[in-house]
Amino acid sequence: MIDLSGLAPFASGYNRHCYQHPDDPALCLKVLRPENIEARFQRQAWPKKVLGKARIDDNRQELRAHQQQAIRRLLARNQGALVWAHLPLFYGSVETSRGHANKSELIRCADGSVAPTLQTCLSQVGLTPSLRLAIDEFIHWLKRTRILTRNLLPHNLVVTDRTGEPQLFLVDGLGAPTFPTALSTLPGWSSHHISRKIGRFEKRLVWEQNPDDLSWEDFQRRR
Repeated sequence: MIDLSGLAPFASGYNRHCYQHPDDPALCLKVLRPENIEARFQRQAWPKKVLGKARIDDNRQELRAHQQQAIRRLLARNQGALVWAHLPLFYGSVETSRGHANKSELIRCADGSVAPTLQTCLSQVGLTPSLRLAIDEFIHWLKRTRILTRNLLPHNLVVTDRTGEPQLFLVDGLGAPTFPTALSTLPGWSSHHISRKIGRFEKRLVWEQNPDDLSWEDFQRRR
């Protein structure tokens, strides 16, 4: 049992809090926010409620996402370095005083600070040439590995300079819904899925810097 009492998360999303491991600053613990999971479940249409709360459990989804075919194939070929080139090292589920947590590498910068999100970098310095190179490297990695993701959102990617140059890591949004995952065995389907996600990501990057202050929904309709 890992005791998180008295600790504050260093980051929070709608569904999970992220804590630094109290005994190892190199590790991140992602803990569900049950009150938000319940609120999200109650907003579901009744056909989706029949499927239960497990389908909106981000920790469970992340565990399953790390078992996807592309990752298993690369690890079986001793290509772990390629898998973890843009994903935090993942150590599975552990028990904490705040419930089950997913344990993974905590991505930090060269100065030891927690790596900022891509969204933060874009808002502070814009899309610099070095950041654009880091994004292109990440996109190339997706195409090469064929690792499936959900929609690529700038707040789910962090940017570290620990190698001397910006490098992106996907810290949330790994994997795909059940139906797309099942189709991943079909020839060419993974590449099609990834290309769609990349195209949407590129549009999102433009929106993050758009000067018109449009909502994401309005921006997509306009374009």
